[in-house]
Amino acid sequence: MLPLIYHASYSKLALPATHQFPGSKYQHLYEYLIEQGIALSCQFLAPEKVTQKYLTQLHEPSYVASFIDGSIDSKALRRIGFPWSKALVERTLYSVAGTALTCEQAIEHGCALHLSGGYHHAHHEYGSGYCIFNDLALAAMHSLQNDNIETVLIFDCDVHQGDGTATIVQSNNNIITCSLHCQENFPSRKQQSDYDIEIARGTEDKQYLETVTQTLAYLIRLHQPDLIIYDAGVDIHQDDRLGYLQISDQGLLERDKLILQQAKSANIPIACVIGGGYSKDITQLTQRHSQLFIAANDVWQ
Repeated sequence: MLPLIYHASYSKLALPATHQFPGSKYQHLYEYLIEQGIALSCQFLAPEKVTQKYLTQLHEPSYVASFIDGSIDSKALRRIGFPWSKALVERTLYSVAGTALTCEQAIEHGCALHLSGGYHHAHHEYGSGYCIFNDLALAAMHSLQNDNIETVLIFDCDVHQGDGTATIVQSNNNIITCSLHCQENFPSRKQQSDYDIEIARGTEDKQYLETVTQTLAYLIRLHQPDLIIYDAGVDIHQDDRLGYLQISDQGLLERDKLILQQAKSANIPIACVIGGGYSKDITQLTQRHSQLFIAANDVWQ
């Protein structure tokens, strides 16, 4: 059974009604996967909260402490994009833990999927773009403690560059970072990943899927990773509020199938997070995120 990682805290965010972050999408996705029978052959697992010690492996201790106790200043919160609340702290600690658990389950079962995650704009000493702590980088570090894992590939297909991931693990030769992102999008100041694949604004399915397939095949041949952490952001969709690509629903599904199949064919465990996706229509957004789980069922079940 495919492990699916979820915690009820993910959608319990105290946000203003006008806030553009779709905080309810995690609960909607969880319910949709059950209602549509997509999770029928899957097993849901809930993470336990990470500790401050876990977070300070890669984040500045004073930043970690100030966020958790609420003393973080207003400027730092504006950069993150969320008002501080105890619910935000709880949700963050569980979500970061969820990506680590997803990696553990992927190593054991070959594939695992997280109904959250992908906070790739979080840097060493500050958060940004709705990202507080970098779950991808932290989970990669955590996975390297496994005796069977020497090299981790973070394969980030969110429409925005994984700038925080690029900077936070740039000195670790055992973690390979690859970001495939729209070149004309947030952040305005790009950082240097190990591999940055800039996708032109307006790119459609065929060209995009060819780029994804060729890039992952090349990285697998060159680095032979022992684990892939895949950020399956759906903000590449043609109707996404914050994306500038022209990828269809079918394109999302094909991307996820191609990536999962390449990992399976190479016998490399793959841990997936849902990444970004922004829409006022929560039903449409839920359906976009569900493509990852449909693809996983097709490839792994």
